[in-house]
Amino acid sequence: MNEAAADGSVSLGLGLLSIGRAWGYRQGLPPAEEDALALLDHAVLKGVTFFDTAPAYGTSERIFGRFLKNLGASASRLTVSTKMGEHWNAEDQSGFTDHSYDALCRSLDRSLERLGRIDLLQIHKASVAALASKDVERAIAYAESNGIEAFGASVGDLGAARLACASGAYTVIQLPYNRLSTGMAPAFAMARNAGLKVLVNRPFGMGRMVPDGTGETVHALREALAFILEQPFDGIVLTGTRSSVHLDEALAAFQAAVRSRSGG
Repeated sequence: MNEAAADGSVSLGLGLLSIGRAWGYRQGLPPAEEDALALLDHAVLKGVTFFDTAPAYGTSERIFGRFLKNLGASASRLTVSTKMGEHWNAEDQSGFTDHSYDALCRSLDRSLERLGRIDLLQIHKASVAALASKDVERAIAYAESNGIEAFGASVGDLGAARLACASGAYTVIQLPYNRLSTGMAPAFAMARNAGLKVLVNRPFGMGRMVPDGTGETVHALREALAFILEQPFDGIVLTGTRSSVHLDEALAAFQAAVRSRSGG
Protein backbone atom coordinates (compact mmCIF):
# COMPACT_ATOMS: atom_id res chain seq x y z
CA MET A 1 0.00 0.00 0.00
CA ASN A 2 2.45 2.63 -1.18
CA GLU A 3 0.06 5.48 -1.81
CA ALA A 4 0.46 9.26 -2.14
CA ALA A 5 3.65 10.52 -0.50
CA ALA A 6 4.01 9.74 3.16
CA ASP A 7 6.57 8.90 5.82
CA GLY A 8 6.78 5.23 4.85
CA SER A 9 4.05 3.90 7.11
CA VAL A 10 0.94 6.07 6.64
CA SER A 11 -0.30 7.43 3.34
CA LEU A 12 -3.36 9.08 1.83
CA GLY A 13 -5.94 7.13 -0.17
CA LEU A 14 -9.24 8.10 -1.74
CA GLY A 15 -12.59 6.87 -0.44
CA LEU A 16 -15.18 6.79 -3.20
CA LEU A 17 -18.45 7.17 -1.32
CA SER A 18 -18.92 10.77 -2.47
CA ILE A 19 -18.85 9.90 -6.17
CA GLY A 20 -21.65 7.36 -5.81
CA ARG A 21 -24.34 8.92 -3.63
CA ALA A 22 -25.24 11.87 -1.44
CA TRP A 23 -23.18 11.83 1.73
CA GLY A 24 -21.53 13.95 4.35
CA TYR A 25 -22.30 16.69 6.83
CA ARG A 26 -23.68 18.90 4.06
CA GLN A 27 -25.25 15.98 2.13
CA GLY A 28 -23.62 17.01 -1.13
CA LEU A 29 -24.85 15.30 -4.26
CA PRO A 30 -22.44 13.12 -6.23
CA PRO A 31 -20.83 14.64 -9.32
CA ALA A 32 -21.88 13.84 -12.85
CA GLU A 33 -20.23 10.62 -14.01
CA GLU A 34 -17.78 12.34 -16.36
CA ASP A 35 -16.74 14.67 -13.53
CA ALA A 36 -16.24 11.68 -11.25
CA LEU A 37 -14.02 10.06 -13.88
CA ALA A 38 -12.04 13.30 -14.16
CA LEU A 39 -11.57 13.31 -10.37
CA LEU A 40 -10.25 9.74 -10.44
CA ASP A 41 -7.87 10.61 -13.26
CA HIS A 42 -6.67 13.64 -11.31
CA ALA A 43 -6.11 11.52 -8.20
CA VAL A 44 -3.92 9.07 -10.13
CA LEU A 45 -1.94 11.93 -11.67
CA LYS A 46 -1.35 13.27 -8.16
CA GLY A 47 0.06 9.94 -7.01
CA VAL A 48 -2.91 8.39 -5.23
CA THR A 49 -2.95 4.63 -5.75
CA PHE A 50 -5.31 3.31 -3.04
CA PHE A 51 -9.05 3.55 -3.78
CA ASP A 52 -11.77 2.33 -1.43
CA THR A 53 -15.32 1.69 -2.61
CA ALA A 54 -18.30 -0.52 -1.67
CA PRO A 55 -21.62 -1.78 -3.07
CA ALA A 56 -23.41 0.46 -0.55
CA TYR A 57 -21.79 3.52 -2.11
CA GLY A 58 -24.47 3.78 -4.79
CA THR A 59 -22.97 4.00 -8.28
CA SER A 60 -19.38 4.22 -6.98
CA GLU A 61 -18.28 0.69 -7.92
CA ARG A 62 -19.70 0.97 -11.43
CA ILE A 63 -17.99 4.32 -12.08
CA PHE A 64 -14.69 3.18 -10.61
CA GLY A 65 -14.88 -0.01 -12.66
CA ARG A 66 -15.36 2.04 -15.82
CA PHE A 67 -12.35 4.12 -14.86
CA LEU A 68 -10.20 1.04 -14.30
CA LYS A 69 -11.25 -0.41 -17.64
CA ASN A 70 -10.36 2.86 -19.38
CA LEU A 71 -6.90 2.81 -17.77
CA GLY A 72 -6.12 -0.58 -19.22
CA ALA A 73 -2.84 -2.19 -18.17
CA SER A 74 -1.75 0.84 -16.10
CA ALA A 75 -4.60 0.12 -13.68
CA SER A 76 -2.48 -2.71 -12.27
CA ARG A 77 -0.52 -0.23 -10.14
CA LEU A 78 -3.66 0.81 -8.28
CA THR A 79 -5.01 -0.95 -5.19
CA VAL A 80 -8.71 -1.79 -5.62
CA SER A 81 -10.49 -2.10 -2.28
CA THR A 82 -14.18 -2.85 -1.83
CA LYS A 83 -16.51 -4.52 0.67
CA MET A 84 -19.36 -6.94 1.16
CA GLY A 85 -22.05 -6.96 3.83
CA GLU A 86 -23.80 -3.62 3.35
CA HIS A 87 -25.93 -3.39 0.23
CA TRP A 88 -27.65 -0.62 -1.75
CA ASN A 89 -31.32 -0.33 -2.64
CA ALA A 90 -31.31 1.90 -5.71
CA GLU A 91 -35.09 2.30 -5.69
CA ASP A 92 -35.30 4.07 -2.35
CA GLN A 93 -31.65 5.19 -2.28
CA SER A 94 -30.85 3.49 1.02
CA GLY A 95 -28.38 1.01 2.38
CA PHE A 96 -29.14 -2.17 4.30
CA THR A 97 -27.03 -4.83 6.00
CA ASP A 98 -27.15 -8.54 5.16
CA HIS A 99 -24.29 -10.84 6.12
CA SER A 100 -25.97 -14.06 5.01
CA TYR A 101 -23.85 -16.32 2.82
CA ASP A 102 -26.01 -16.02 -0.29
CA ALA A 103 -26.22 -12.23 -0.04
CA LEU A 104 -22.47 -11.92 0.46
CA CYS A 105 -21.69 -14.14 -2.51
CA ARG A 106 -24.13 -12.34 -4.80
CA SER A 107 -22.65 -9.02 -3.72
CA LEU A 108 -19.12 -10.23 -4.40
CA ASP A 109 -20.08 -11.53 -7.84
CA ARG A 110 -21.51 -8.13 -8.76
CA SER A 111 -18.45 -6.32 -7.41
CA LEU A 112 -16.11 -8.50 -9.44
CA GLU A 113 -18.21 -7.89 -12.54
CA ARG A 114 -18.10 -4.12 -12.01
CA LEU A 115 -14.46 -3.80 -10.94
CA GLY A 116 -12.72 -6.60 -12.80
CA ARG A 117 -10.53 -7.43 -9.81
CA ILE A 118 -10.42 -6.90 -6.05
CA ASP A 119 -7.13 -6.51 -4.18
CA LEU A 120 -8.67 -6.03 -0.73
CA LEU A 121 -12.13 -7.25 0.28
CA GLN A 122 -13.54 -5.99 3.56
CA ILE A 123 -16.51 -7.10 5.62
CA HIS A 124 -18.72 -4.00 5.71
CA LYS A 125 -20.57 -3.10 8.93
CA ALA A 126 -18.52 -5.81 10.61
CA SER A 127 -20.22 -6.39 13.95
CA VAL A 128 -19.07 -9.02 16.46
CA ALA A 129 -21.95 -11.24 15.35
CA ALA A 130 -21.04 -10.91 11.68
CA LEU A 131 -17.35 -11.59 12.23
CA ALA A 132 -18.16 -14.68 14.30
CA SER A 133 -20.66 -16.08 11.82
CA LYS A 134 -20.12 -19.16 9.70
CA ASP A 135 -21.74 -17.34 6.76
CA VAL A 136 -18.96 -14.75 6.71
CA GLU A 137 -16.33 -17.47 7.08
CA ARG A 138 -17.82 -19.36 4.14
CA ALA A 139 -18.09 -16.17 2.05
CA ILE A 140 -14.39 -15.46 2.61
CA ALA A 141 -13.61 -18.98 1.38
CA TYR A 142 -15.78 -18.27 -1.69
CA ALA A 143 -13.86 -15.04 -2.27
CA GLU A 144 -10.58 -16.94 -2.03
CA SER A 145 -11.84 -19.35 -4.66
CA ASN A 146 -12.31 -16.28 -6.89
CA GLY A 147 -8.67 -15.29 -6.50
CA ILE A 148 -9.01 -12.71 -3.70
CA GLU A 149 -6.13 -12.94 -1.25
CA ALA A 150 -6.43 -10.00 1.19
CA PHE A 151 -9.30 -9.40 3.60
CA GLY A 152 -10.28 -6.71 6.04
CA ALA A 153 -13.02 -5.74 8.47
CA SER A 154 -14.67 -2.33 8.47
CA VAL A 155 -15.60 -1.91 12.13
CA GLY A 156 -17.40 0.65 14.23
CA ASP A 157 -16.90 -0.63 17.78
CA LEU A 158 -14.03 -1.93 19.87
CA GLY A 159 -15.52 -5.40 20.30
CA ALA A 160 -15.55 -5.96 16.56
CA ALA A 161 -12.05 -4.49 16.23
CA ARG A 162 -10.76 -6.83 18.92
CA LEU A 163 -12.31 -9.88 17.25
CA ALA A 164 -11.02 -8.91 13.81
CA CYS A 165 -7.51 -8.45 15.14
CA ALA A 166 -7.57 -11.78 16.97
CA SER A 167 -9.18 -13.88 14.22
CA GLY A 168 -6.20 -14.32 11.93
CA ALA A 169 -8.48 -13.93 8.91
CA TYR A 170 -7.80 -10.24 8.26
CA THR A 171 -4.81 -8.11 7.37
CA VAL A 172 -6.63 -4.77 7.64
CA ILE A 173 -9.19 -3.08 9.83
CA GLN A 174 -11.03 0.06 8.75
CA LEU A 175 -12.42 2.42 11.36
CA PRO A 176 -13.68 5.98 11.87
CA TYR A 177 -11.37 8.29 13.80
CA ASN A 178 -10.98 12.04 14.10
CA ARG A 179 -10.79 14.75 16.75
CA LEU A 180 -14.59 14.74 17.09
CA SER A 181 -14.83 10.94 17.32
CA THR A 182 -12.08 9.25 19.33
CA GLY A 183 -13.88 6.16 20.62
CA MET A 184 -11.93 3.83 18.35
CA ALA A 185 -8.53 5.03 19.56
CA PRO A 186 -7.69 1.76 21.41
CA ALA A 187 -8.10 -0.15 18.13
CA PHE A 188 -4.83 1.30 16.82
CA ALA A 189 -2.86 -0.57 19.49
CA MET A 190 -4.91 -3.72 18.85
CA ALA A 191 -4.04 -3.57 15.16
CA ARG A 192 -0.39 -2.80 15.80
CA ASN A 193 -0.03 -5.70 18.22
CA ALA A 194 -1.71 -8.06 15.74
CA GLY A 195 0.30 -6.83 12.75
CA LEU A 196 -2.71 -5.38 10.93
CA LYS A 197 -2.82 -2.26 8.81
CA VAL A 198 -5.42 0.42 9.62
CA LEU A 199 -7.63 2.31 7.17
CA VAL A 200 -8.90 5.49 8.82
CA ASN A 201 -12.18 6.82 7.45
CA ARG A 202 -14.03 10.05 8.25
CA PRO A 203 -10.78 11.92 9.02
CA PHE A 204 -12.61 15.25 8.69
CA GLY A 205 -15.80 14.26 10.51
CA MET A 206 -17.82 13.83 7.28
CA GLY A 207 -17.00 17.45 6.46
CA ARG A 208 -17.78 18.96 9.85
CA MET A 209 -14.14 19.92 10.31
CA VAL A 210 -13.78 21.59 6.91
CA PRO A 211 -14.39 25.37 6.84
CA ASP A 212 -17.09 26.42 4.40
CA GLY A 213 -16.00 29.15 2.01
CA THR A 214 -12.90 30.35 3.89
CA GLY A 215 -9.21 30.51 3.13
CA GLU A 216 -8.35 28.29 6.09
CA THR A 217 -9.19 24.93 4.51
CA VAL A 218 -5.67 23.53 4.19
CA HIS A 219 -4.79 24.61 7.72
CA ALA A 220 -7.91 22.95 9.14
CA LEU A 221 -7.27 19.77 7.16
CA ARG A 222 -3.64 19.71 8.27
CA GLU A 223 -4.63 20.00 11.92
CA ALA A 224 -7.19 17.23 11.51
CA LEU A 225 -4.67 14.94 9.84
CA ALA A 226 -1.94 15.78 12.37
CA PHE A 227 -4.29 14.62 15.13
CA ILE A 228 -4.75 11.25 13.39
CA LEU A 229 -1.01 10.89 12.78
CA GLU A 230 -0.39 11.13 16.51
CA GLN A 231 -1.54 7.51 16.56
CA PRO A 232 1.28 5.09 15.66
CA PHE A 233 -0.05 2.85 12.91
CA ASP A 234 0.73 1.44 9.50
CA GLY A 235 -1.91 2.07 6.87
CA ILE A 236 -3.98 4.61 4.98
CA VAL A 237 -5.97 7.72 5.82
CA LEU A 238 -8.96 7.83 3.46
CA THR A 239 -10.06 11.23 2.30
CA GLY A 240 -13.42 11.40 0.57
CA THR A 241 -14.31 14.13 -1.89
CA ARG A 242 -16.16 14.85 -5.10
CA SER A 243 -13.83 17.73 -6.05
CA SER A 244 -10.31 17.79 -7.52
CA VAL A 245 -9.69 21.09 -5.74
CA HIS A 246 -10.60 19.56 -2.40
CA LEU A 247 -8.41 16.54 -3.13
CA ASP A 248 -5.46 18.84 -3.82
CA GLU A 249 -6.12 20.58 -0.51
CA ALA A 250 -6.19 17.26 1.32
CA LEU A 251 -2.95 16.13 -0.34
CA ALA A 252 -1.22 19.40 0.57
CA ALA A 253 -2.51 19.16 4.14
CA PHE A 254 -1.36 15.56 4.44
CA GLN A 255 2.14 16.39 3.23
CA ALA A 256 2.31 19.27 5.72
CA ALA A 257 1.09 17.06 8.57
CA VAL A 258 3.67 14.40 7.76
CA ARG A 259 6.47 16.99 7.62
CA SER A 260 5.34 18.42 10.95
CA ARG A 261 5.34 14.98 12.57
CA SER A 262 8.84 14.22 11.31
CA GLY A 263 10.12 17.64 12.36
CA GLY A 264 10.70 18.79 8.81
